Order: sequence, then C-alpha cells, then structure tokens
Amino acid sequence: MGMVCKMKINETAEEFKSIIKNAANKMSSAKRREYIGEITIKLLDGNARKAEREFGWGRETVKTGMAELTTGIKCLNNYSTRGNKKTEEKMPELADDIRSIVDSKSQTDPKFQTLFLYTRITAKAVRQALIDEKGYTDDELPCENTVGNILKRMGYKLKRCDKKLNSGLHNAILFVQNIPTVACVSGNGFV
Repeated sequence: MGMVCKMKINETAEEFKSIIKNAANKMSSAKRREYIGEITIKLLDGNARKAEREFGWGRETVKTGMAELTTGIKCLNNYSTRGNKKTEEKMPELADDIRSIVDSKSQTDPKFQTLFLYTRITAKAVRQALIDEKGYTDDELPCENTVGNILKRMGYKLKRCDKKLNSGLHNAILFVQNIPTVACVSGNGFV
C-alpha cells in the first residue's frame, strides 16, 4: 500500500511540473523571467541549477528573472542585434557595385512611351559581372538567389515581360524598379 501512495505522489509532482512548465512557455520576455524567478525562489530555494534540472530552464534566464524580482528593474531584450545581418550590411559596397552594373546595362524605352529604363540582365549575370568587372571572387560573393534578393531589396521586383516589349520572350522575367528602371531578363543572363 505504501508503494501505491508514493507512485501517486510522484505522478502528482510530474503533473505539477508539467503545469509550471506550460505556464512559463505561454509567457514571453520579462513576464516569463519574472514567473521563472518567482517559482525558483519559492519552490527551489533560489537555486538556478535546480530550476534547470527540474524544469529545463536556462540558468542565466533563471538568474536574470530572480535579479529582476529582487531589484524591480526589468532587463530589455535586444532582439534586433541577433541573427544574421543582410549581405548589404556586411558588404556595404556591394549594393553600389550591383547598381552600377545594372544601370550601365540600361536603356530608355525605344518608343519613349514611358519613363522606365530597360536592362536585360539576370541575378546570375549580375553575379558574374561582379566577378568579371568589379574584381570579387566567387567565394566572397553571395549565391545567385541572394543576389536576386538584394535586387529585390534595392527596389527591383520580379514580373513577367510584356510580349509587346520583347516579342519572342515568352518566359522572360522582368525586374521592375520602383524608380523608373526596368530590367528584362531571360534564363541565360542577357537577352
């Protein structure tokens, strides 16, 4: 009989831990740290290692939560500095080099019906031009998809070419820049 009671107490303790963990997982930032700190202080004698072992919480998070509780000062999260930076931030000259390549291959509308400039170049061709014309190495440049993403961030958008503009280019892609610049491209780089 003593063994059965002990089992129920252990099962209850596991359910209790589960409830505490789930409650913490539903909170975020300072509220979560405060909750974790309070549980650690009241139930685990303020021992961050016990909180890590029993609930799987990081010791630094537990320590921060307890410090926030005791001092009353909330720590700010600096999420904006985390993660991978954009290629243009890592290599600031890259955007200027890309713009110079794309703009140098631009021409005005032959019928002068729009203010747009047209250029016939793909992300693959831009990447190759960076290697050939600007002296970048293959290893230091981002991949072709990333160059396409940079073009999009610079204001170019992927669109289909109008058959009237380019007869015979049924599957061409058109990079249209928000400022009056348009780039017609096909799969092989230049049209």
